[in-house]
Amino acid sequence: MKLYVKYMVSLRCKMMVKEELKKLGIGYVIIDLGVIEILEYISPSQILQLKINLKKSGLELLDDKNSILIENIKNVIIEMIHYTDEVPKVNYSDYISEKIGYDYTYLSNIFSEVKGITIQQFIILHKIERVKELLIYDELNLTEISYKLHYSSVAHLSNQFKKITGHTPTFYKNLKIKRKQNLEDV
Repeated sequence: MKLYVKYMVSLRCKMMVKEELKKLGIGYVIIDLGVIEILEYISPSQILQLKINLKKSGLELLDDKNSILIENIKNVIIEMIHYTDEVPKVNYSDYISEKIGYDYTYLSNIFSEVKGITIQQFIILHKIERVKELLIYDELNLTEISYKLHYSSVAHLSNQFKKITGHTPTFYKNLKIKRKQNLEDV
C-alpha cells in the first residue's frame, strides 16, 4: 500500500515521517520524497492518527487523486533539479511523463489547473533556486552551473535569473558575500 505525503521535500521530512511511523508501529518498505510504501494493512484509525501527527509537523497525508498526482509531479521535479547530479538528457516533459506514467499533456493540464502555474514555470523556479544554492556554495562558475542545469547558454541562465529574482547572478553572489562578511565583522 502506498501513502502520499504533501510538503515532504527533504531528508529531514523523511526522518520525521519515519519517526511518526515508528511511534504508531507501522512497518514500511520505502520512504521517498512524497511517498511511503507500507508493508501491511493499516487500520483507518492508524491512518487518521498518522494524518494528525504529520499535520503537526507541517506535512499532509493526501487522499485526493489529483493532489497525489500534483505532489508526484512536484517531487519528480524537485528530485531531478535538487538531488541528482545528472539532469535528464531527454526533455523534461518526456522525463516527467515517463517517471509518473501519464501523458504529459494530461499532467500539464491538471498541474496548471490546480497550482495556477505551468509545470515549466515550476521547473524554472526550482532551477533558479538551485542556481542560488550553487552560487552560494561557490564551487562552480556560471558556465559550469549553466551546463549542469542544461541551460543553452550563460546568457540564458542570467536572463532567466534576473527575470525571477530581479538581480543578476553576479550581483546575487556578491550580495551573499557582503552579508557573510558583515556577519563575521560583528
